[in-house]
Amino acid sequence: MSAVARILRVRVERDLPVPVRGGALRADRYSPAADPRAPLVLMRTPYGRRNTALLPELLARRGYQVLLLSVRGTGGSAGRFQGWHLDPGDAEDTLAWLRSRPWFPGAFATWGASFLGYTQWDLASQSAPEWKAAIIQDAPSGAYDSALYNGGAFALGDWLWWAQSMTAMGRPGGESVIGNLVRMPGATRRLKRAVWRLPLEEADIDAAGERIDYYREWLRHPDGNDAFWRTTDHRADVANMPPLVHIAGGWNDIFLSGTVADAEALRASGRRVRLLIGPWAHGRGVFSRISMRERLAFLNHALRGKGPLPQDSTKVYISGLDAWREYSSWPPEGFASRPWYLHAGGALSRTAPDDAAEPRAFRYDPADPTPPSGDEAVLQGFSRGTLRDPRALEARSDVLVYTGEELTDALDLRGPVSATLHTRADGPHRDLVVRLYDLPPKGRAHLVTYGILRLDDAADGPARVALRPAAHRFAPGHRLRVHVCGGAFPLWDRNLGTGERGTAMRAVTQQVFADRDRPSALHLTA
Repeated sequence: MSAVARILRVRVERDLPVPVRGGALRADRYSPAADPRAPLVLMRTPYGRRNTALLPELLARRGYQVLLLSVRGTGGSAGRFQGWHLDPGDAEDTLAWLRSRPWFPGAFATWGASFLGYTQWDLASQSAPEWKAAIIQDAPSGAYDSALYNGGAFALGDWLWWAQSMTAMGRPGGESVIGNLVRMPGATRRLKRAVWRLPLEEADIDAAGERIDYYREWLRHPDGNDAFWRTTDHRADVANMPPLVHIAGGWNDIFLSGTVADAEALRASGRRVRLLIGPWAHGRGVFSRISMRERLAFLNHALRGKGPLPQDSTKVYISGLDAWREYSSWPPEGFASRPWYLHAGGALSRTAPDDAAEPRAFRYDPADPTPPSGDEAVLQGFSRGTLRDPRALEARSDVLVYTGEELTDALDLRGPVSATLHTRADGPHRDLVVRLYDLPPKGRAHLVTYGILRLDDAADGPARVALRPAAHRFAPGHRLRVHVCGGAFPLWDRNLGTGERGTAMRAVTQQVFADRDRPSALHLTA
């Protein structure tokens, strides 16, 4: 064990006031007792400082000081919590206060997962030359399409649950872990009822027992180009990110697509980026051995100037192969987008259809919405009317199934996945959901990736559905299988078929073409 790892005595200063416009935020400072000006890590959280104390304690025992700051409206900090909308002046005021502290060592790094990763992107709204490294896990640079709206559809199950949880946490005693465990069964029952509420804006009352203003604002702004989302989008702030960034995610994390896109943008801006993607759900990889080892190496290099960094830029876990692989680029060299065509009879093939064929059709009824498969990534494990076995989904009349022949050779998938579907509908307001499965010779199919697209157009034409990126091996003897349907409720909100978020509902029938002139296809980076 290194000398740094043997530091055991930690000093904790609680409830430090950090002055910002309109009041003061509250922070806890962890530091090695023998080194009050140790290298500094900044963490900003909405989840309560006691709930987030494990990592600061761990880092302080390894010779770092940590400032753990509660964002506005949480953990005793002044102001009102507004979800993903952080006050634009808080980052600037926090940096100014840090620079004035006698224990500030002149440089710092940031570390955090989920919302604690998003607060690092928010910090990039400011220029901070002292910022040497960012360590981000399971977090988006922007709230709209990377988090709340996927393909234009609202991720209802996740974000109504999150708003419910944050509201409970803000009540007296709400930061108690034991208290939250006791309340969880009741909260889950309320949530299962709440997702069915129409109009959807009032579901907060059913879920949390009170109005949640920021939840309602999310629903009132379904267009990502709306000015409402501007201060939550930090993709344009990459130039203010530090020179070293460790960015990690999980194949089963809700923010996966945004994580990969953010890594690409950071590399393009000249940052040195390490992308790590593991076999994890949201937040589950935070304390994994492989990720902790890499992150501590980043800190040691950035703040102490010691130790090497990983040579290759990307390390990913390959499902189906059950092994890690290192790559110098992502997607790796030699992999390119290749089409797999849907055929009218339900086949899936590398060969394009060469004749005319009748389209297949399905009817999506918001009064009896198609459920999720149960394997999609979610913020937490609450079962929301899911069908765990894909065969139960396939038995429904509102799901189209396309299946490939048995593979004679392994098929390796590494990178983006999308689908181009030629469709026609009897109503303009509709969703398209596409799932890709690995179907073994025996047993249950494995969900590889999926995506959704919300449309407001009934006319013939190609629609591009972006699925989540993937790294998977389809073994010889396995088949590719694709589902096409009109929703996955309550993972995403029901498309009511009316173009409005009211109480009226209209079922919509969609046709999917797979002929010579209108070839629908899945595009795999293989």
